This record gives sequence, C-alpha cells and structure tokens, in this order.
Amino acid sequence: MTTPPAAQGTPGTSKARPGELRARIAGILAAQPSMSFTVTELANQLGHSGGAVGNALETLLARGQAARIGNQPRTYRATATTTVAAAHGPATTPPSQSRATPNPALPTTATPSASRGRPVPIMRPNGQRYHPRALANLPDVEALRRLREANVPVLLYGPPGTGKTSLIEAAFGDLITVAGDGDTTVGDLIGEYTQNASGGYEFNYGPLVTAMQEGRALLLDDATLISPKVLAALYPAMDGRRQIQVKAHKGETITADDGFYVIAGHNPGVHGAILTEALASRFSVQIQVGSDYDLAAALKINGTAVRIARNIATRQQTGEVGWAPQLRELIAFQKIADVLGPEAAFANLVGIAPVEDRDTIAEIVTKATGKPVTALALGRQL
Repeated sequence: MTTPPAAQGTPGTSKARPGELRARIAGILAAQPSMSFTVTELANQLGHSGGAVGNALETLLARGQAARIGNQPRTYRATATTTVAAAHGPATTPPSQSRATPNPALPTTATPSASRGRPVPIMRPNGQRYHPRALANLPDVEALRRLREANVPVLLYGPPGTGKTSLIEAAFGDLITVAGDGDTTVGDLIGEYTQNASGGYEFNYGPLVTAMQEGRALLLDDATLISPKVLAALYPAMDGRRQIQVKAHKGETITADDGFYVIAGHNPGVHGAILTEALASRFSVQIQVGSDYDLAAALKINGTAVRIARNIATRQQTGEVGWAPQLRELIAFQKIADVLGPEAAFANLVGIAPVEDRDTIAEIVTKATGKPVTALALGRQL
C-alpha cells in the first residue's frame, strides 16, 4: 500500500488541533479513492492512537465525507465529498493528489449537518435505518458525536421503544454494548478468568477494558438496573483519571485510550430502575427521548394507529394511563397489519397494553376505529 509522503505521521507527535486529524485522514482517503483503509492502517500512518483515528473517521462518516464498507475490522474509503474535508485543514497530500476525481458510485451512509439540509437516514448494524431527530439545533447523531469529542458523557432516558439504543448505534459505529440488569457483575464489565481448552484458566477482558484499550464507545443499556456497587467499578474510567485497576488480574492498571467514551440508557418506568446520585452526577448531559409520532406517519404506519398512539400518549402525560405505544409498537403494528390485517393489529395493540390500562386502551381504540376491539385471542375451533 502506497502512503502519500505528506500524510505520514510520527509516533509521539503532539495532539492535532480540532479538525486537523480529520483533514489528514481525509487527505489519505481522497488521494487513493479506490482503496479502503482500516483504522489500524491509518493510525500507523498518522502516528495517532486507534481510538482517535476511529473517532475522527466516524465524524467523517457522519458528514458524508467517508464511507464505512466493513465492520470486522472497520474499513473506510473515500466518498465524492472527501476532498472537501481534506481542504478544510492542513494539507496532507500534494495538491495534485488531493484533487482526486470524485466517484459518485461510492456508498455513503452519513448524515449531513443541519446547515446542509435534511439529514439522511443512517444504517444501523442490524441493517435498519435510523432517521435523525433535532437536538440543540443539530441532527441528534452529530450532537452526540460532538459531545464525545469533548468527552461529555450522556444519559438518554425515556420509555422502552423510543429509540434510545437506535440513536446511539447510529451515532457510534465503534460501539460496544453492555445490556444491564440486576445480575450484572463487576466481572461482566471488567473481565474474569475462564477455563481454556487445555484445562487451565486465562483472564478474558470485559467490555469496559476492551473499550478503554481500543478507544471505543461503551453503551450501558438499562444502566439503572445495574447494582450501584458494580457501577462504582466504572467511575474511575469516567473521571479525570481515566484509569481502572483490574484487581482480579494482578492489580493491572488500564488507562483509557483516546476516543474512549461512556454513554448510558435509562428507562425510568421499568421496575427496579434506580438513578442514583452517583450515577447521575457522572453524566453531565441528560436527554429525554420520547417517540417521534411524526416519523411514524412518515414511515406510512396506519394513520389511525398513529392517532391512537398520540391520544394515549397525551393521556399518559395527564396520568390517566400509565402506558402508551411507542415507535417500536407502531412499527410492529404495521408489520402485523400487513400480515394479519388491521383488525388483528388493533386487537394486538389492546392486548399488549398492561392489564391495569387495558380497558381504557380498548375504549380508545374502539372509539377511533368505530368497532368493538378486545385483546387478540384464539377463537372457536375451526
């Protein structure tokens, strides 16, 4: 692989100014638009940590100035607008190289900034598209990426199914997820000894250590279900020390690489979820996430179902009911309607409501559809 001379870095160089690293990376990509690069290859060329390079690449991805074409390992190449990013920083390649011919056929999965018009959907790892929403006059994915660059931890809170995890997956392509619950242990975060094929034991690092060593984003999903004693093992990594001690592994000290970032999700209405003062104080930004019913309509979900959901959500705010269908339930509604028909989908909507709210939900659905609706159930034998 040929490296443009001016793009090479020297290990141990001082930290790049904001945007400088992105411009240097863009210069390498733009100089060889037909080639793809891994995070490690670019880090070696530039003399920066893999975490910093990976974070810069994700920002380029968000702006449509790079395309990710592989995940294991993460691999990137130029898009038609990569040369724009290269031009907005110190020169990284000779002028003749930086003006590489754009290739409109190259894929882009990015989100342009709000100033460039409506953001386009972002492909999540599961193949589903995430539609950005507004946050502080920015697309939410870009806002989260800026907070990561500034190392400001974020807590997203709201009912299940509103898109908290979807947003985080769309924002951070290098994400490692911990699904929290009451059984999560310190070993689940940091690591523990496991038996190997030869019958001996070896220490396997957990997701927290992996994220720290590789400079990746770590999502604590349902963080408030994890015991506060377990979460305490995470806190030294989030403060100015950015270190933890792995007591189970000879007291080894792990120092976070550039790019390491913690973000969490919290479902206030879930039984057992407790947002302690110690946890809340670690997350300087706390963002409420509710369902985007306008998006549900834009996705061509049954209009009556969307109106019902809005109505129930309004009643939930007044305390009349404790549950309302979120975007997840509406997407499921449309899939059921496509397979079994709208009547079955409305009956299922009633059936998935909590028992204490089911009668009220049935009344709302019945009034909206003009037909009596009860929970979906088996009928007589055919």
